[in-house]
Formats: sequence, structure tokens, C-alpha cells
Amino acid sequence: MDDAQDDHPTGWHRHLELVATILLAVATVTTAWSAFQSSKWGGYSTASYSAATAGRTLSNRSATLAGQQTIIDVTLFTDWLAAVNEEQGQVLPPSYVPDPTTYSGFLYERFRPEFRPALHAWLAEDPATDPDAPPSPFAMDEYVLAAAQESQRLESSADASATIAREANQRKDNYVLATVMCASVLFFCGIGGKLSSVRSRTAMIALAGVFLLATIGVLATYPVRFG
Repeated sequence: MDDAQDDHPTGWHRHLELVATILLAVATVTTAWSAFQSSKWGGYSTASYSAATAGRTLSNRSATLAGQQTIIDVTLFTDWLAAVNEEQGQVLPPSYVPDPTTYSGFLYERFRPEFRPALHAWLAEDPATDPDAPPSPFAMDEYVLAAAQESQRLESSADASATIAREANQRKDNYVLATVMCASVLFFCGIGGKLSSVRSRTAMIALAGVFLLATIGVLATYPVRFG
């Protein structure tokens, strides 16, 4: 009796071929969509990694420049202290007014603009008599290097780009997984169409339908990208 039903399908079993065709069509479109999105997110990930690398390169350049500027400031400051000591007989005057005719004044005129505010703020702390005063102008809040700030900004931007790249790469992998799931749908539909038993064919097509619904459900939660 069962064999006869398998050989002569009746009712909805006659529509299995149509169902399989619909599943194949939807799976094909879904595969193409997943491959498209995987390609887009892969390109975005690559671009973000490139931006992160470029940002870190520029950050290193700015950090190197900041280090060079600090060396210049330290060298001039040390020479200035020695000149002031020789001219005024004291290492740290409570205040300083540059005299262009003196060596200390000559050095002062060559201080970088970023260093001068820190120097005057440090002298105002009276470091010669106050043990709680900062040890040098370089410990003052007023000593700010634009190159150092730019290095930090570029490093933060590079970190953000790297995070975006990792997220984009994960999304690309997710779409690749969806493509594999769609391939499973194509496989089960293809196998089901070759089986002579209606029950086996139905089971394969039903399994393909479950995979397809699960894939579409998962894809609905994924972000999309067109640019």
C-alpha cells in the first residue's frame, strides 16, 4: 500500500516539484545576496584596516616629532639655566625678563612658543624655595606639545578604524556562513529531486525549507552595506 502511494503520489505530494523549484529560486537569490554583502563588508574591512595602518604611521611620525621637540626644549632649558646662573649668580630666579644682550636672553628667544608658558608658570611656583613645586617646566600642565596631542588623536582614530575593521570582517564571515547554509538548501533540493520515494523526497525538501527559513531569519538580523 505504501509502495503504491510512493509510486503514484496524490494530493500535495504532486506539488513537491513546484515547492522545490521555489526553494531553489529563493536559495539562489539569497546566495547571491549573501555573496554580495560578504564582498562589500570584506572591502570595507580592508579599507578600515588600511586606514588604521596609515593612522598609526602618522601617529608614530607625530610622536617622533614630539620627542625631537622635547629634546630641543630640554637642551635649551639646560643651557639657559647655566647662563642665568652665570649672569645672575642664582640657578632659579623668581621671575625672568629676557635681555637680548645676554646669553640667557639669546637662548630665551630661541625657546619654542610651546615651552615658554610652561617655563614662566614653573618659575611662578618658586621651585628654588618650595619643595612641593614641580621638578621642571616639563612637569607643568602648561607644557603641551601639539605634535604629541596629534599623535594621540591619530592613535585613537587608528584604534577606532581597527575596531571597525574587525567588526566588518566578522560580518563578512557571517555572510559567508549564510552562503554555506544556502548551499545546503541547494544540496537538499537537488538530492530530493533525484529520489524516487515521495517520503524521502518530501523529507529532503522539508529539510531544505528549514535551512532556507533559518538562513533568511539569520540574514534579517545582519546589517547591510551598499557603498
